[in-house]
This record gives sequence, structure tokens and C-alpha cells, in this order.
Amino acid sequence: MESGLDIHTARALLEWQIELGVTEAIGDAPVDRYALPDTGPKSKKPTAKPATPVKSESLDAALVAQQAATSAGTLSDLRAAMEAFDLCELKRGARQLVFADGTPCSPVMIIGEAPGRGEDREGKPFVGRAGQLLDRMLAAIDLNRTKNVYITNVLPWRPPQNRDPKPEEIGMMGPFLERHVALAKPKVLVVMGNISCQAVLGKRGITRLRGQWNQAFDLPVLPMFHPAYLLRQPQMKKQAWADLLELKSWLRTDK
Repeated sequence: MESGLDIHTARALLEWQIELGVTEAIGDAPVDRYALPDTGPKSKKPTAKPATPVKSESLDAALVAQQAATSAGTLSDLRAAMEAFDLCELKRGARQLVFADGTPCSPVMIIGEAPGRGEDREGKPFVGRAGQLLDRMLAAIDLNRTKNVYITNVLPWRPPQNRDPKPEEIGMMGPFLERHVALAKPKVLVVMGNISCQAVLGKRGITRLRGQWNQAFDLPVLPMFHPAYLLRQPQMKKQAWADLLELKSWLRTDK
């Protein structure tokens, strides 16, 4: 049956889909290829063999990441180790590594989700409108990334089309994040957004988790709304302000 497409048009459509980030083709319903009827002597192709179990590449990558992260004795070593880590596919589509911003050994360490377009371009987390809002939020409780705040993300490379990070990507880069926290030596962690809560706390549901103290990496953890979310939902700034006051109260008590 004729498809109605010449080979050049079909190839152009395929390249366009790949550029958009398509990685596999699926139908509306699953197809069991082994249950299809035998086509008989007309089929020239050899009979497909059942697939054999494949060793988990993401698990292997996480082990390599664990070894690389553990060997890093300083933040500079950790950055170099992450720059050299080639097992995460996100690295191939990103412009550069987005490592951190702010002041190491600050009392507050903020963990965002993943770099966006601006972060990928500038090499720093929380830039653009979301970064400006974050700076205003911090300034309201006497915090500043040049003085007493350190900032990083769950993932150091921008996902294509700013999609959410995949669980295997979060798991793969988890050892680097844990080592990052250990080397930065904060007193408290602020995790912003669902992805950060999933990576640090193993939980999702930021509207339920925000403002509620948790524990991870032997540190107190306060989940908060991501500034990008607040830009889309400005009516939630009241809750964000309450969380900032909670953080300010904790810092005052810790002194």
C-alpha cells in the first residue's frame, strides 16, 4: 500500500521529530509482535528472537557517579568530576554544566530542579525572571547569594524542551547532589519544587509538603514553591511568604 510520501518528505518529517526530542515511536495500543501470524514464505526476514534481559545502564551509571562523587574532596573536584561524567544523555544536548552559584559554607543551601534556557546559557542556577524573584524573596529575610546563600540544582544539565527530569536521570545524578551538600556544608536545605522534593526527600506533592520540615542528608529540609511556579500562580505568594518567615525563624533560633 502506498504511503503517499516520497522518501525525501518522509526523511524530513523524521528529522523534524527527532529535533523536537522524539526518542521512540508508539501507537495508540500495545502490539505483541510475537503474537502476529506467520507471514509464510513471503517473509524474507529471519524470525525475531525473544529479547534477553538488558543490564540496567542507569544503575551502572549511578555506580560510576557514586565513585566519582565520593572521590571529590572539594567543590572544585566535584565540579571537575561532573564535567567529566559522560553517562548522562542530558549532557549531549546542553550547552554547559550548571554547577552552582552563591557562597559555599553558607547557612542556607537552595536546591532547585534543573536548568532552563537562561541557566544553560549563563551557566548559573536561578537566572532570568525566576532568579530575580528568588533574589527578592531572599532579600526580604536578609539573605543574599553573595553573602549567606548557596544554590544548586538536582540536575546540572538542561533537559530538552525544559521537560521534567526522568526518574533515572535523578537517580543517576543523585550521588553528585549528595556529595555537593556534604562539601557545601550548609545548616539547612531549602528544596524548591516537586523535582527537588522527589530527589531529596523521595516525595512529591509540593502544595502538601511546602512549609513542613523534613530531614535528609542529616540536615533539616524545608520544601518551598519554586519561583517559576509563583510567577505562574502569583496568588500562592502568600504561602511562600509564610515559608520564608518560617526559614527566618529557624535561622534566628539556630544562632
